[in-house]
This record gives sequence, C-alpha cells and structure tokens, in this order.
Amino acid sequence: MSSRFALKLLFGGILVLMLVVTTTASLKQPLWEWTGLVTEPDRWWTYATLADAYFGFLTFYAWVFYKEAAWTARAGWFVAIMLLGNMAMAVYVLLQLRRLDAGQPAASILMRRG
Repeated sequence: MSSRFALKLLFGGILVLMLVVTTTASLKQPLWEWTGLVTEPDRWWTYATLADAYFGFLTFYAWVFYKEAAWTARAGWFVAIMLLGNMAMAVYVLLQLRRLDAGQPAASILMRRG
C-alpha cells in the first residue's frame, strides 16, 4: 500500500468518523446544553470530545510514523501518545528540537533525517 493511499484512508476515515460522532452527539443534545459528565445525555459530547482528541493523537502519530524508521520507536511512540496524549507529543517535539544542529531552522524537524 502506498503512503499516499494510507494517508487518504487514515484521514478519510477520521473525517467520516468525526462527522458520525458529532452528528450523533448533536442529535442527542445541543452543544450549548452540554455540562460535562453531570447528567446522562451529556455523555454524547464527552464521546465526541474523546474521539476528537484521539484522532488528533493519530494525526500527530502519522508524522511520528513518517519520521521514525525503526519499528520499535514507532511502536513505543504510538503507545506513549495513546496513553499520555499531548504530554508525549510535547516530549517528542522537544527531543526533535534538541537533535537539531546549531543554525539549523526549526522547520528541519518536520522532515525525516537522512
């Protein structure tokens, strides 16, 4: 499977699933009536928020998967990102920035190392 096709599949799936979960939550309860986990109908927006967060984690992980060549690093970062979310993502970016040579632009972290 090509990388391009895999990315289309991943992000197409995220789009469809986010539309489903957001539509379901909207039909169960208007967003402006959401009060967190206080009352029963509020769980729908909690589900939508969790889905949105984890799809964000998967989006970030797609970049990590591209950057990391070793399967062990890919697996380790996947587990860390899914368990720790933005904390693991912040650590990953800080490590990437630390590896830059002096004078190298920050944009260099976006590409895979040679």
